[in-house]
Amino acid sequence: MSLQTTSLSLEDESALAAFAQRLARAASEPLAIALEGPLGAGKTSFARALLGALGHSGPVRSPTYTLVEQYRLSDGIVWHLDLYRLGSAEEVDWLGLDDFDPNSDWLLVEWPQRGAEHLPSLDLTMRLDYADPGRSMQMAAQSERGLVLLREIED
Repeated sequence: MSLQTTSLSLEDESALAAFAQRLARAASEPLAIALEGPLGAGKTSFARALLGALGHSGPVRSPTYTLVEQYRLSDGIVWHLDLYRLGSAEEVDWLGLDDFDPNSDWLLVEWPQRGAEHLPSLDLTMRLDYADPGRSMQMAAQSERGLVLLREIED
């Protein structure tokens, strides 16, 4: 059950990147974010933009085939998961998330519904969808951290 929701329109990929910058500046602590939406809606593009906003300067690979990619930052790790190819939710248990630290690490999960209850607690659900023009994004807070972030970006 979500605590608060908000939505916005993103005209193009540069608007998506600008929003990722805004989210990174507004976050006072790391977040676990579910990225939902149809194929090609911009989930990986958002993850790439957020990683850049958080200070990662190298390439960002889609974890479609590896299932998980890790990016080291100065103060933690960004875990980027793509669960599209999972055969069952239990396979999440094999991705090494026992090492995930919600106090220092970010978690970005594409296709989170395929991991169900095997994922760590999520702070925010972001749903990207096609819109004319660009994309629409609906966000729902799933924790107190998510609620604080949504309040911050709405101000």
